[in-house]
Amino acid sequence: MDKPDPQYIDWLLEQSMLNNARKLASRYAGQGRFWRNPYAEARPRAASALASVWFTAYPAAIVTREGESVLATLGDPELWRSLAAIGVQGVHTGPMKEAGGIRDGVKTPTVDGNFDRISFEIDPQFGTLDEFVAMSRVAAAYNSIVIDDIIPAHTGKGADFRLAEMFYGDYPGLYHMVEIPQEDWNLLPDIPEGRRAANMSPSSVDALKSKGYIVGQLRRVIFFEPGVKETDWSATDVILGVDGVARRWVYLHYFKEGQPSLNWLDPTFAAPQMIVGDALHSLDILGARGLRLDANGFLGVEVQQNETAWSEGHPLSLVGNQLIAGMVRKAGGFSFQELNLTVDDIAEMSKGGADLSYDFITRPAYHHAVLTGSTEFLRLMLRTVHEFGIDPASLIHALQNHDELTLELVHFWTKHANDTYVFEGQTWPGSLLREHLRDTLYLKLTGEAAPYNLRFVANGVACTTISVITAALGIRDLDAITPEQKELIKRIHLLLVMYNAYQPGVFALSGWDLVGALPLPVESVSELTSEGDTRWIERGAYDLIDVNPGAEHSSAGLPRARMLYGPLNQQLDDPKSFANELKHLLAVRQAHGLFAAKQIAIPDVQNNSLLVMVHELPDQRGLQVTALNFGPDRVEETITLEHAQTGPVIDMLHGTIFGDLPESGELFIGLDGYEGQSLRIVGAVPSI
Repeated sequence: MDKPDPQYIDWLLEQSMLNNARKLASRYAGQGRFWRNPYAEARPRAASALASVWFTAYPAAIVTREGESVLATLGDPELWRSLAAIGVQGVHTGPMKEAGGIRDGVKTPTVDGNFDRISFEIDPQFGTLDEFVAMSRVAAAYNSIVIDDIIPAHTGKGADFRLAEMFYGDYPGLYHMVEIPQEDWNLLPDIPEGRRAANMSPSSVDALKSKGYIVGQLRRVIFFEPGVKETDWSATDVILGVDGVARRWVYLHYFKEGQPSLNWLDPTFAAPQMIVGDALHSLDILGARGLRLDANGFLGVEVQQNETAWSEGHPLSLVGNQLIAGMVRKAGGFSFQELNLTVDDIAEMSKGGADLSYDFITRPAYHHAVLTGSTEFLRLMLRTVHEFGIDPASLIHALQNHDELTLELVHFWTKHANDTYVFEGQTWPGSLLREHLRDTLYLKLTGEAAPYNLRFVANGVACTTISVITAALGIRDLDAITPEQKELIKRIHLLLVMYNAYQPGVFALSGWDLVGALPLPVESVSELTSEGDTRWIERGAYDLIDVNPGAEHSSAGLPRARMLYGPLNQQLDDPKSFANELKHLLAVRQAHGLFAAKQIAIPDVQNNSLLVMVHELPDQRGLQVTALNFGPDRVEETITLEHAQTGPVIDMLHGTIFGDLPESGELFIGLDGYEGQSLRIVGAVPSI
């Protein structure tokens, strides 16, 4: 075997994110701009004040004009007129940079929807750097911002990984990768024909741990699939290094084999350099104002002799996130974390870390409420938010996103498995409560009840917001939805909007929500789902402003989803459309500053389908009460607002006055099935 070609090494260095990050960093040394902004503490309310309603795009799903890029479509002023009319203040683009891998000098496709980044360059299938900058400027013209992504936990198998495999410079320090001496290659798996790596069996991982090479198995295997991914470790084939030595490596990957994990505590500190460089590139070159930190809870891993490795909740993740988030704030931006861990881990990670957190805490609970007609679990999780000191205004309350509806319920699985909870009149340990809730959700969301939704490995369910609602209504055939059912689906969809938007924090909704997308038939994306990744059924292509009515696929090749609502520009011409009713809800929210309110109570209720959230509005505007009926039948109930002072009770959605709140604080609530209400008690503030 000959040594690698020096010209190939030079080409890889040109592509390398680490190399380009080091070049970029030199621009900032000694510059005063990094001392103009506070950075030590998270600033969630400053972030939501900048933009409290987000449209979350998914680049691969966007239908474009013929010959036009995704970024040109996202920068279209006509699109922004529609988004701004609804009340959108920011667009989260989703990952736009090149992803996938490099094999023998040829770039290979992404294996995880561009979450396996290999470059700071814009993926050519989405557009160019200039188009991204232009999109940022158009958004600014409509008083909106762009939110980009960085991925601190892993990369794809691009130039950086290939240089690491070839033992070039300090590149092996980028990854959790360990050279295995030739005398122990018998412990490694054979590499199938046409592959460069193979997943390791649990017994092989245990054997390498016993020899002191690696930290061993992790507590959970994300994307577990028998015969595909049984552990979080893979072994490479024999790789010839730049020094002429043949090596085999074992490397960690929390997610797919093509997503090698970064090592945040290595003497080279190569990983922090690379990720900070990526962040600065997005903020200062692309024009983004915010960044998602994806998979940011997996930055630390440590051996435990007789147990699985310590990873989730590891202090190194806290430190790493504080470094990233602090640097982003220093540069004048903000960050948010999409972190599906225990509630206490989310609270810890937010101290000096990301400014905002995705609301994985109540997301499965509000889906449970609409599927069962009971808000008991939802009330439990809303109160858990407060129990662990999390400000609801620091959360991003969202409808559908690009991922599955996660049913991992991690909080009840790990640290709190043996804690006691009261639910449905019984006492449950956390682990059994988790299984009971998961069984209920799987039963109602998949299988005979809703054959169009699919389980996603062991994590949850692939579905759209609409197909959650159709499952709740007992609709089995999406081709047979009647006009009356469509109106009821829209009504429940707006109820879910109110749950997420009518509490403090950021409200986010996707393109699939805006057009009312249904799941794709699995056979239409069979190549993408062949290894068990069923999420592709929920990622159908959508055309937001009818730029290409004849297109059957997005520019990335995803089939067009069936839509209940249609394009935004058409919806905005119909006063009774989903978009126009959404517009009204968001206008009321913005006018009263509800995103900046303080949540002060989640009252007990007699009607189990009723949810009530009580908020103190900013600037002494009084109390606000969000009341939602998650069931089909009318509810009437009187709740008591503790310590509230009397004042006029106003229906915020319709502008009518119900009279004054009595001295007793008793407030009557009457709601039809799947109806929501927002009440303001003028001048009433807690007297405590």
